Order: sequence, then structure tokens, then C-alpha cells
Amino acid sequence: MELGIKGKTALVTGASRGIGLAVAEALAAEGVRVVGAARTVTPGLEKVAAATVSADLSTREGAAGVVAQAVQAVGGIDFLVNNVGGGDADRMVVGGFLDVPAEQWATVFDLNLFSAVWTTHAALPGIVERRGAIVNVSSVNGRTPSGAPVGYAEAKAGLTMFSKRLSEEVAPLGVRVNTVSPGVIGSPLWRDEERFGGKVAEAYGVAHADLLANIPGRFGIASGRIGEPEEVADLVAFLLSDRAANIHGADHVIDGGTLKAA
Repeated sequence: MELGIKGKTALVTGASRGIGLAVAEALAAEGVRVVGAARTVTPGLEKVAAATVSADLSTREGAAGVVAQAVQAVGGIDFLVNNVGGGDADRMVVGGFLDVPAEQWATVFDLNLFSAVWTTHAALPGIVERRGAIVNVSSVNGRTPSGAPVGYAEAKAGLTMFSKRLSEEVAPLGVRVNTVSPGVIGSPLWRDEERFGGKVAEAYGVAHADLLANIPGRFGIASGRIGEPEEVADLVAFLLSDRAANIHGADHVIDGGTLKAA
């Protein structure tokens, strides 16, 4: 399928690994010049990106700086993919509401909601001028908080609503804003024992490998397996493309049938 995005430019945040890297790879394969932004730039990202930016996107200054550097590198931004999210496992308390320190709320919201708000605020004027598109990577936890760390589902729900609200404003200007909400994805976030998946396994007192093997059954994933970053990336690329020209303000779930409500 011809997506009609060859020669365009894109800024992808959280692009060093997992979904973000898969998005960068998918867009580059379609002829898009990708600027990949991440706190740590990986060799995989350097291989596919036209330019890379190392920055902390959980700060307003970091987000604005990333956009400025991206524009300088490729001359302007057609597409923005706000993918950065999650959090540092070693700084996150996995427990109930009363177990979580107040500081975690701010940290989780800054990374999972406000990073997208700040990056979009900086990039939007240029995207409007180019009649481009934005995809925000949210989560099914924005619809159901089961299994999510305190604060994460709340932040992702806010991100999904931010996308819808912004779409109402900029759709008449020729800019499309949509959301992709993955379920459990086999990215390093879950598969790396030192990251969130390992933290959850520790909290439940089970081996990390057993946790991963039991996720489909525990979460009721109808397909019987967790998703892969490349599957999410293909959906993101489609939503940015001319093939999705009249898709505005929609939240696209890709979770293997985890959510049971229509």
C-alpha cells in the first residue's frame, strides 16, 4: 500500500527502543526523514534517523529544545509522534494509592502527559503551516486502570482527551490528531528484567519469565499473545499517511482484544 509520505519529515519522541524505534524504522522505510528524540540515543536509532536529539522530554525546556533542534536538522516538521512515556522502574513505586509518594504523581504526569503537551505546543505552528499530522501514543490503561501503576492510567486518560480536544481545534486547519492505545507490547519496557516488567514480577513475587508467559491469560488477551512494537508502528504510519486523510480525533486500540467493551 502506498502511504504517500515519502519526502516528509517526522519527529518521534521516545525513539531509542520499543515502539518509538519501531515507528522510526517504519517511517524511514517509507522515505520519511525522521528526527529521533530520546534521553539516550541508541545505535539502532542512529541507523535509521536523519538526525537524533538527546534530551529529557519530561521538562518543558527539554521538549521545546527538541522541536527547535528537529526543525533545524530537517527544515520543518510534517509529522509528530508523541511516544515517550512509561517511567524509570527504579524510581517508581508499584503499590496502592497510599503507597505512592506525591512526587511520583508529578513525575508520571510530566513524562506521560505533559511531555506531549509541551512538545506539541512547540511543534504545532509548523505542523499547521504544513498541514501535517500528529499521533499520540496513549495506552489501553487510559480506559481501564487495571494493572497500571498509580498515576499512569490517569495520565494516559488525559493524553487521550488532549488528543481529542486538540483535534477539534486543528482539524479545520487541515491537521489531523489521533491516538494509538496499545495493550501490553513486547518492548523492553516489559521484556527487560531491569525495567517495568521486572518491577511488576518482583511486586507479585514471581519470576519475570513466568510473568510474561502468563500475561495473555491474566489480562484476558483474546489473541492469546502480547503485541509487538512493529504492529503498533504500522498503525502509526498509516494514521500519519494520506490513506487516513479523513480520520480525525480517534483513539485506535491495538491490544489483541484485551478490552471487552465496544
